[in-house]
Amino acid sequence: MEFDVEIVLRERDVATTERLEHGTEPRAWRELDVETVLKQILLAIDRAKNPKGSSRFVALRGFSWIVEPVGEQVVIAIEIPMGAAVAGPFAIEPQRLDEMIRRVIAAAALPGPTVH
Repeated sequence: MEFDVEIVLRERDVATTERLEHGTEPRAWRELDVETVLKQILLAIDRAKNPKGSSRFVALRGFSWIVEPVGEQVVIAIEIPMGAAVAGPFAIEPQRLDEMIRRVIAAAALPGPTVH
């Protein structure tokens, strides 16, 4: 499935739109799908800010988000220090998507193995 991400960077008056793709339809999403979509959105914001930059590591922390109904579908709105983005619309129940995003972000905050 394809979806649009509208991006507004801080200190800019113009929004840009990027079309992204994810292989699974939203109604069938699991946590891994949500994690992938969130990372795609954050990378799209980074590309808007740094169009000639290379792909970077994405950590799912340090941003605000909300799932907002739009008719029978929903959008995901994200805000980070460099700007904001609205992605969608997605055909998925708002509460289910909201719960999956919460679980994905909570899992990303858990400490992982560290090699010193």
